[in-house]
Amino acid sequence: MPSVHLADRGVVRVSGEDAKSFLDGLITCDLDRVSPQAARLGALLTPQGKILFDFLVFQAPDEIGGGYYLDTFKVFIPDLAKRLSFYKLRAKATIEDMSEAMAVVAGWDEAKPDDEVGLVTEDPRLSALGWRAIVAAQDVAEFAKAPPEAYHAHRIALGVPEGGRDFLFGDAFPHEALMDQLHGVDFDKGCYVGQEVVSRMQHRGTARTRIVPAVYEGGFAADVGVDVTAGEKILGKTGSGMEGRGLIMIRLDRAADALASGHPILAGGIPVQLTKPDWVNFSYPGEGDNQSSGKPA
Repeated sequence: MPSVHLADRGVVRVSGEDAKSFLDGLITCDLDRVSPQAARLGALLTPQGKILFDFLVFQAPDEIGGGYYLDTFKVFIPDLAKRLSFYKLRAKATIEDMSEAMAVVAGWDEAKPDDEVGLVTEDPRLSALGWRAIVAAQDVAEFAKAPPEAYHAHRIALGVPEGGRDFLFGDAFPHEALMDQLHGVDFDKGCYVGQEVVSRMQHRGTARTRIVPAVYEGGFAADVGVDVTAGEKILGKTGSGMEGRGLIMIRLDRAADALASGHPILAGGIPVQLTKPDWVNFSYPGEGDNQSSGKPA
């Protein structure tokens, strides 16, 4: 079954005596929950709590040099490295762009490869996504069995957003990008940049905007970044879409009002139906108390 080379992803290595404490004081996930057997979704935020960069955090075993490897959007790696260096101060940590030497691959509907191929783990966001790995760039051809579009169709169908595709960096809070649902924010860890805002949103339940999956009428998906509307109101914007499915970021309260008043929800002028994945635990627009998960809202 499919495995793909995600060529738009790169790798940043953070190593050294203080690598763990340095990173743990900056990012949303708890590095005590990261091991060579288990990666974690995380993000570096602005002090105001918005996502600057998101990534999957891998840990290398000590016998191959240790350190943490961030699987992230390649085009933003210079900015990420610069921001990490800004925070480093006197920490004994080295920050390196490893994207020329290493590559990111993903697979699903099959057993994950042996650890000998690189850093391999079940995708930490959602088990249905499959596995994820960082491998030597010279070995990546053996994993390129399907085009990257196959992977994105898979994650969109599961309702899993990705930074730079489904939300703009510097513009979205972790809750809006579903990081609280996908194990990307550990609310019981120590301090990190932007924590106060994120914790307040969690405890007050004030996340009114969320990314939700949608099924497009007619099997086509709207372009990225167009308005999602109902009647005269703008509910939000479209994210990525493929094979008649897409992810949209919308105000849940406005969507609920639209459904209650009988207005169709349109994305780029195309009617859409919101769907609720079975792993989501917040209320959907138009959802009754006894509505089952995974069905249209």
